[in-house]
Amino acid sequence: MDWFDGFGAGVHRVNGVDIFARLGGDRRKPALLLLHGFPQTHALWHRVARRLAADYFIVLPDLRGYGDSAKPPGAPDHANYSKRAMAADAVALMSSLGVEHFFLCGHDRGGRVSHRLALDHPGRVKKLCVLDIAPTLDMYQGHWGRIPVPGEPAGRLEANPHFIFARSYYHWFHLIQPAPLPETMIGGDPKAYLHAKLGGWGSGGLSYIEPQALAEYERCFCRPEAIHGACEDYRASAGIDMVHDQASRDAGERIRCDTLVLWGERGLVNKLFRPLELWQAQCEGRVGGRALPSGHFIPEELPRETAEALASFFRQGEA
Repeated sequence: MDWFDGFGAGVHRVNGVDIFARLGGDRRKPALLLLHGFPQTHALWHRVARRLAADYFIVLPDLRGYGDSAKPPGAPDHANYSKRAMAADAVALMSSLGVEHFFLCGHDRGGRVSHRLALDHPGRVKKLCVLDIAPTLDMYQGHWGRIPVPGEPAGRLEANPHFIFARSYYHWFHLIQPAPLPETMIGGDPKAYLHAKLGGWGSGGLSYIEPQALAEYERCFCRPEAIHGACEDYRASAGIDMVHDQASRDAGERIRCDTLVLWGERGLVNKLFRPLELWQAQCEGRVGGRALPSGHFIPEELPRETAEALASFFRQGEA
């Protein structure tokens, strides 16, 4: 893939699974771990990584269940697809590369992995950025914060946040159904499903995606084991991940490092939630953030703005 010129690629055996990752940039510079989300791969970051390669040692893994990383069958409790397990993959990968401390940014599911990583391994993360998510527990518990449809008469179904959440995030409830129902349904036409997800949450259909990246997403997603891995990711989030998140809250665990929260102003997170306030409640360090003029896939829709925001945030307070 020529848009990753200068980046090496390989499979790393860590945490009991094979994790595919691209490595690039300057190894003498601070390390930056970038984690993708559903239904994509590390290729999400190709435009951002190019812009940051001169100033960081960049690590771009495929999460387990995605891309060219391992896709084991889901355990009965889905624990092997928990965000705790995925975070452990990422930390073990960085350790295998000789990196003790690193900057961290996650989009979508990668943001949820990043949240858990920052809680479980606080000494490893220098600064954290999450893109276009609110905390999983708050989203499932319906901690809204916005009037979703300004001007709608009170009591109208279209103005009910529960209705809007169920309609807009239907995949959260479809993918968690017991196997193999969602796998079978998606597998009937996985390319059409993939395009619907990528085109429905972005800006302007699929036009924001480079042809090489789209081909990569199609190659990686349209396989039975990849569809199963994605379903297991969501099954874990609706079960064991919430157990872990609630236990962390009950214990008073909060993100210790400074955190940047960015979200798309045309996205569903902005429509339903107040993401900055929700993340501030989960952090001990300084928290800042803002909406960007994009849909959900911020790193591909606004690569220059994303790279500039990350570089500016990571530089703050650095000697």
